[in-house]
Amino acid sequence: MGGPVTTSVSTSVTEIETYGVERIPDEDRTARPIDLFRLAFGGANTFATCVLGAFPILFGLSFWQGLAATVLGLVAGALLLAPMALFGPANGTNNAVSSSAHLGVHGRVVGSFLSLLTAIAFFSISVWSSGDALVGGAHRLVHVPESDVTYGIAYAIFAGLVLVVCVYGFRFMLLVNKIAVMAASALFVLGAFAFAGDFDPGYAGAFASTHDAMFWPSFIGAALIVLSNPVSFGAFLGDWSRYIPANTPRRRVMGAAFLAQIATLLPFLFGLTTASIIATKAAKYVDPAAPNYVGGLLAISPGWYFLPLCLIALIGGLSTGTTSLYGTGLDFSSVFPRFNRVQATFFIGVLSIAFIFIGRFALNLTQSISTFATLIITCTAPWMVVMALGFVTRRGWYDAEDLQVFNRRQRGGRYWFAHGWNWRGMGTWLVSAVVALLFTNLPGQFVGPLGNLANGADISLPVGLALAVVLYFAALTFFPEPRAVFGPEGPRFVPSTDAEITPITGGAEEKTAEPAAAV
Repeated sequence: MGGPVTTSVSTSVTEIETYGVERIPDEDRTARPIDLFRLAFGGANTFATCVLGAFPILFGLSFWQGLAATVLGLVAGALLLAPMALFGPANGTNNAVSSSAHLGVHGRVVGSFLSLLTAIAFFSISVWSSGDALVGGAHRLVHVPESDVTYGIAYAIFAGLVLVVCVYGFRFMLLVNKIAVMAASALFVLGAFAFAGDFDPGYAGAFASTHDAMFWPSFIGAALIVLSNPVSFGAFLGDWSRYIPANTPRRRVMGAAFLAQIATLLPFLFGLTTASIIATKAAKYVDPAAPNYVGGLLAISPGWYFLPLCLIALIGGLSTGTTSLYGTGLDFSSVFPRFNRVQATFFIGVLSIAFIFIGRFALNLTQSISTFATLIITCTAPWMVVMALGFVTRRGWYDAEDLQVFNRRQRGGRYWFAHGWNWRGMGTWLVSAVVALLFTNLPGQFVGPLGNLANGADISLPVGLALAVVLYFAALTFFPEPRAVFGPEGPRFVPSTDAEITPITGGAEEKTAEPAAAV
């Protein structure tokens, strides 16, 4: 596998983490569920989430309708995400490696590349939105010119700080997020005082009633945009939860992941509230044809709140960027073994920074990358379903050593299936993702061939989720997996076969797997 294998990990934030995706030894797994909460909440307690919170208003909903859509999407997304936190403590590695159990030794690259694309997209969105807010606030506060040079400096500061934190690793990132959670939350709460005089909870929106032809497509669309934020963390939770001891109660681990997303109601509500004020006082900034939430926020903010806005931009950009980039560097080192974790993180970071500058100044990809992120999430959701249902049918039992076959460049083991591919999970993910993309409806950006079947509503995500549940259970029922992949207690809800397991060969060491037992 990529990078050196060490016997311990320093608890000092000033020492660089050397672990890659090998299993973290029990003695070094000292994180707690509260640490997972801080990392997941800190990564979403940012301006990028505020921008998502503004979408219900951009879609024409009233404040109360927007709040209902936000709560619905957030709770549904948090419930979908929570099981993804369990793989880290169970296996001591990240979720992409754990996915070998359900998609095969080679099929695990699906999770790796989904996390890579998601990280680059959300890292870019975070840097762009936070950089724009910082420059805009500085312009209003101390008359810093709004030019390509100042925007470039702001982006470079964010990206550079993020890269440094990610290179140092988990402990440093945890420290940053401990500070970020408290600081950003306090600044958002301070915003309640800044905008209280202008806020009208009776903001009516654009629809006279719920019987309007476009109301339900707008409501569903707003809820799905909110839901996409928790889903975007699906591939990353194992990066942080792998440091939690295996004997930690599952309900506490899932509870930390769930509550971290529920806590993001704070930035979502900030975005929703301020967007309703912008729609009343500076409507040009919420024009659906060219929305500019950050510009509108600066236009309605009192002068004394410009500095807090700049601080939110700085803290939030750093927090979101680290949670996105850290796991991608970690996983890249396992897919390409010539890179250790530090080298892979630096390489991916440099590529991401280059992408940010080219996309912002040369190709104007800001809006397109938002659409790209939405499409990636549409493809990630069925993968999460396969993982969660696989965890249930396996009773949470995994062979941590056999999960490392790919990283050690070996062959065989419990999760080898058909030449390293488990077509049950792979087929479910591929078909569900493709069908979901066909139902995508992002006006002006991407509309799939079936995107207009729901009267303009984008139902790609629920279609992908529902189809994945049906297809995966059908595949496991009619084409059972070997008994040996289920552990000593056997499968739950699905049958199994007596097929034997291919012995592990190659790599630095060889291991003979146990023959499969009868059901």
